[in-house]
Amino acid sequence: MAIKMQNRIDPTFSATSMSDLVFLLLIFFMLTSTMISPNAINLVLPKSTADRQLSNRQLEVYIDADLNYYVNPEGSAAQPTAYEDLLPVLMDAVTKVSTDQKNIVLRADKSVPIENVVALMDVLNELNENFPEEDRYKMVLATEAK
Repeated sequence: MAIKMQNRIDPTFSATSMSDLVFLLLIFFMLTSTMISPNAINLVLPKSTADRQLSNRQLEVYIDADLNYYVNPEGSAAQPTAYEDLLPVLMDAVTKVSTDQKNIVLRADKSVPIENVVALMDVLNELNENFPEEDRYKMVLATEAK
């Protein structure tokens, strides 16, 4: 008398659900990686050989290739600030930021003329006139590592 087993294990493997899962993960990472943009404003920074990086970026000013100024831009929906309005906008930004580091990071496109950088330094000097010597802000020029 031959006894037959009722529970037989099927040696085949269906990979359809696995490929669906991998495809969904691929789409998820592609979408989220395009949303994360450290510099929402397209700039080509000048190159530098310095290895030092700032750890804390509390106050940033951008100057793009079209000579538009941006103060602490929030993503790609950042609105440019007119040169005449830079001092009040910087004063407002300084009051909102309360840290020990008194640095303003300048991220200027490498095609920006030096006159615009000097003009921004003049605005910074006007801003510093409102603070005592120990609380004055310094400008740091951001560069791209080689």
